[in-house]
Amino acid sequence: MKIIQAFKNGDENWYYLQEKVPLQNPLVLVFGNRYLLEDENIIKNIREEFTYENIVFGSTSGEILDGSFQDNSISVTAIELENTTFVIERENISNFNMQSNLLGEKLLGKLSKEKLKHLFVLSDGLLDGSKLIEGLENNLSNTIAITGGLCGDDARFEKTVTSFNDNPKTGEVVLIGLYGETLEISYASAGGWFPFGPERKITKSKGNIIFEIDNKPALDVYKNHLAHRAIGLPSASLSFPLNVTYENKNQAVVRTILDIDESQNSLILAGDAPENSKVQLLMASVDAIIDGAQLATQLAMKNRKKKAEIAILVSCIGRKFVMNNRVGEETEYVKESLGASTLITGFYSYGQIAPFDGNDYANLHNQTMTVTLISE
Repeated sequence: MKIIQAFKNGDENWYYLQEKVPLQNPLVLVFGNRYLLEDENIIKNIREEFTYENIVFGSTSGEILDGSFQDNSISVTAIELENTTFVIERENISNFNMQSNLLGEKLLGKLSKEKLKHLFVLSDGLLDGSKLIEGLENNLSNTIAITGGLCGDDARFEKTVTSFNDNPKTGEVVLIGLYGETLEISYASAGGWFPFGPERKITKSKGNIIFEIDNKPALDVYKNHLAHRAIGLPSASLSFPLNVTYENKNQAVVRTILDIDESQNSLILAGDAPENSKVQLLMASVDAIIDGAQLATQLAMKNRKKKAEIAILVSCIGRKFVMNNRVGEETEYVKESLGASTLITGFYSYGQIAPFDGNDYANLHNQTMTVTLISE
């Protein structure tokens, strides 16, 4: 595996982390601020600098490169896989009546399953990530894992853009299939958040919108728990997500609150929250979030046969919001744990995709650090 990484801020020159050498048919991952990825001149400059065929673009809420945090930048990681092949497919939600599960089924059907080892997905950040995973995993062997993330747009939540080869656009989902006998991929996701207040029940919801908790207006319940901290809503909700445990499930998923609807007294989440699920507020400290990133890294490294050559990190905007000026520390600790020989790329997102530790099937997570480690 050969890897070249570079980044730039706005109109500045490219800064390379390794010697700039030509690569053979690399997989090129481009993560950047949405405004920059919508600038045709910047996209033209990226294509002129990296004259390769397989370029995947994704907007972010912050860029991760080689263990450091970047903001309002463009980061590029070009990966030449020497013993592995990859196939990239894309679809747009506008062609599926806004049904994410149908899009996922279509994408999966476009990939050959023979010798398929792993799937990495990069999605429009405002789509229903839970339904997307449901569609992708329909008819998928449980020996093939899915990791990835939902694109970001800083804390604006206006729109996100992604694409494969085309200029970045809204509604896109890109699926990367990795094939190879010598390929080793491991992954993990962890948070660092802890619950507070009583555990309650979601009594009325639809998709990702909670209308009632314990038969009371959901927004009123949420505000009452936050007390004076509710003054900063909806942005303050990034610091106080929800722990949601589905009916008949033991493991909870964390759900970011994207917005509130005062007219309906409801909470709009970054993933689904079915009726009869248990729900509880969460909070975190900076140190706990960093501990979560370390745990995810340790779990991903556990039982690996080979040293990881590249790590793809997908962290959550809510974690960035809480860490504030210390945001770079979680990626620094990941870098320290992995060692200098493992290169790192990634981004801050609206949702993270990975199985729970010890499970095969993927889940949509919020407020976690998801680590995908790859070697040949």
